Amino acid sequence: MEQTQKIRWHIYFSGKVQHVGFRYVSTYLARELHITGWVNNLPDGRVEMEAQGEVSALRRLLLRLRGQSQIRITGLELREIPPVAHERRFEPKGVGY
Repeated sequence: MEQTQKIRWHIYFSGKVQHVGFRYVSTYLARELHITGWVNNLPDGRVEMEAQGEVSALRRLLLRLRGQSQIRITGLELREIPPVAHERRFEPKGVGY
């Protein structure tokens, strides 16, 4: 039952992903999709994210982020990592660069 099992992805996004509302858009979308985790801008211009939820919801999150007109994702590094127990929300972290 892949669709109901929660997994966690660690993702690095590159492209036009800072100064375009990426953290706020991804937070809104993740919460709407019942995904937990966090998103953070990195000093090198990339955005780092950990997202946990059902596989179908995580896939929808990536598709919806790619569909945002102000965001231009040109690179994505994704790996599955162990889920975090008892995480309740998706939150933006850090500050903008």
